[in-house]
Order: sequence, then structure tokens, then C-alpha cells
Amino acid sequence: MNDSSATRRDIRIRRRSLSPAEQKRNGEAICRHLLSWPVFLKTESIAVYFNSDGEVDLSPVVEHAWSMGKKVYLPMLHPFAGNRLWFGAWDRDQRLIPNRYNIPEPDPRVSKPLHGLRLDMVMMQLVAFDLRCSRIGMGGGFYDRTFAFRLRNKNWRRPKLIGIAHDLQRIQRLERNAWDVQMDAVVTERKRYQCIE
Repeated sequence: MNDSSATRRDIRIRRRSLSPAEQKRNGEAICRHLLSWPVFLKTESIAVYFNSDGEVDLSPVVEHAWSMGKKVYLPMLHPFAGNRLWFGAWDRDQRLIPNRYNIPEPDPRVSKPLHGLRLDMVMMQLVAFDLRCSRIGMGGGFYDRTFAFRLRNKNWRRPKLIGIAHDLQRIQRLERNAWDVQMDAVVTERKRYQCIE
């Protein structure tokens, strides 16, 4: 087992050990950090995710975003480009359909898919992160492939890629591969972490 696999396994065990009450408190604290952040307040379109496996529940963020008039999007599996995402608009009354991983997503026949570069902010789930805003995901490479255009142009800063995590998912340092797309910040229940090198 390589270091990434071991880290992924250990952090997922720790993340799943959080009680429902701890999960709820952390999600609410993350929502407060976002609502006090001008970067978030200025966004018009944000992508979120459906949580599983101990990931942070973004329900409070979604409810506030809707009440503020923001457009909320969910990731959708791209039907042609392997292991890539596009994004579909999501509102309160919209019926979602399960994808091949049984994760709810907008129906592409109802919600016209949108390329990620057209969003203002994308909230990304992750397994582990460091203070350079490197991340380990679930291993499929979906976000790295979707936002690879940022690697080709270092000045391309849209959308803002924001990792969402419990603070226990922070580790000292992650090895960064050439294809890893760096996040702009990470928000946990403790604080907002801005990237440092």
C-alpha cells in the first residue's frame, strides 16, 4: 500500500468516527466561516456536493446560498469524457437522479450541463489536505481532470476551488504530482486556510 492509500484509509476511518452531533456542529461552523468571507459573499454561482462517508454536510451552506439568490450547482459525471465532471443547476424542488456511483445529480435532460470554468466557486470534498492546499481525494481524479486547464495557465483563477473538510483531515505535507490541481483555500470548522508555499 502506498503512502496516499494509507493516508486515505486512515483519514477516512477518523472522519467516519465523528458523531452525528459533531458532524452537524462542524457543518454549521463551516457555514459561518463562509458567510463571513467576502470571497463567498461575492459569488453568484457555486458548486457543492452530496456528502457521504463522513464528509462535511453542506446543507446549511446550500440553504443560505439559495436564500441569498445564488445559483447552486451539483457535479455530474461527464457522459463522454472519462473521469471528468460537468455541473448542473440545482434548486429546492428539483428531482435528482442517481449516477453510476449512486450519487444524486441533476438530470441532464432538465438541467443543462455547465462547464466548470463558468462557475465562480467550486466546493470540493477531500480526504486529506495540507497547508499548501494540496489534496488527496477518493482516487478517481475527477476534479484534477475537470480543472486541468488551471495547470496550463497559472493565471486562470476561475472558479475558486475551495476544499471543505473537518480539521482532523489536515496533515503535515502531501506529495504533489504534476497533474494535481491546487485548491485556492480550505475551510474547516476551525478556520479558513489560505494557501501557502
